[in-house]
This record gives sequence, structure tokens and C-alpha cells, in this order.
Amino acid sequence: MDKVIRGLIFVVDDNIDTDQIIPAEYLTLVPSKPDEYEKLGSYAMAGLPDRYGKFIAAGEMKTQYPIIIAGENFGCGSSREHAPIALGASGVQAVVAQSYARIFFRNCSATGELYPWESTVRLCDSFTTGQEVTIDFGKNQLINHTLGTTFDLKSLGEVGPVIDAGGIFAYARKTGMISTNA
Repeated sequence: MDKVIRGLIFVVDDNIDTDQIIPAEYLTLVPSKPDEYEKLGSYAMAGLPDRYGKFIAAGEMKTQYPIIIAGENFGCGSSREHAPIALGASGVQAVVAQSYARIFFRNCSATGELYPWESTVRLCDSFTTGQEVTIDFGKNQLINHTLGTTFDLKSLGEVGPVIDAGGIFAYARKTGMISTNA
């Protein structure tokens, strides 16, 4: 894979749950409707404590941070698919976490919204929101340009092609597992 994602990071720590990623009051939005998908994205990370700062600037619909750096157990809580969808709709392309709640990780691949990278070391304690990084898919590395450091990431494995295809159903159609008419 020659893919790279480069941009500013938004840093959170441990146990960021799905209520913080997308509060329950916004779950009435229907992601399959384009205007509601965009609106859902505008509420991404709206449940975070104030100490993290604003994920989406006032008056904006998208975030300036295509990459989130997190600690352990990112995406814990309820099994709502709205969480990775809201992040994807906001402009997030990848999350790099020390670990994930398994249902959130699975929902990332099922929806095809964003890449759930796992770090081999704890990054959230030494990274700061606003730093510029690159995720190099071919090398499984994260390069922090602000710090001048490089970190290894765990391979995406079989999840990568599913997300590349746009989610589990798109992947199944692409690979002939289900009919393209389904």
C-alpha cells in the first residue's frame, strides 16, 4: 500500500467512549441522507470534556484534524455505528490508538469510514494537538514532523482492504462474496 495520510493531529487520552465521540442526542440523524451525514460530522467529539479543546471550530462543519491520537480503549461504550461515521463525516481519516474497544474497531471496518491504527507504544502522552504527522501505510509508521520522530504501527491486516473498498458490503461486492445487485 502506497497510501499516506498527512495532517494535524487531535490528541485525547484513555477511555474515550462513543457518547463523547457522538452524544446520544444526535443519533436521530440518518447518515444515509447526505445533509444529515454532514450535520452528524459537525457534532463529532462534541461530548469531550473542555480540557481537550474544540475538535471542530465554531461555525465550521469539518475538523482541521484528519488524524486522532488516543490512548487505551478508544471507542468504548455502546456499539453505535454512528461513532466512526460521525468521525468520518467530520473529516477524520484515521485514529491511532494504543488500543480500541473491539466493537468500535469492527465498526470502523464495517462502515469503511476511517482507518483504526494501533500504536506499538503510548503516543498520547508525548504528542500535542496541532502537531503535524504522516501515516505511511506501506511502512506501517507514523512520522511526527513537529517532533522529528518516527513510530511503528501495527499492521492494519485484513481490515485495510475492507476500509479501502468503503466498508464490509462494498468489499463483499468487490470480491464477489455477494452479488453486485444486492
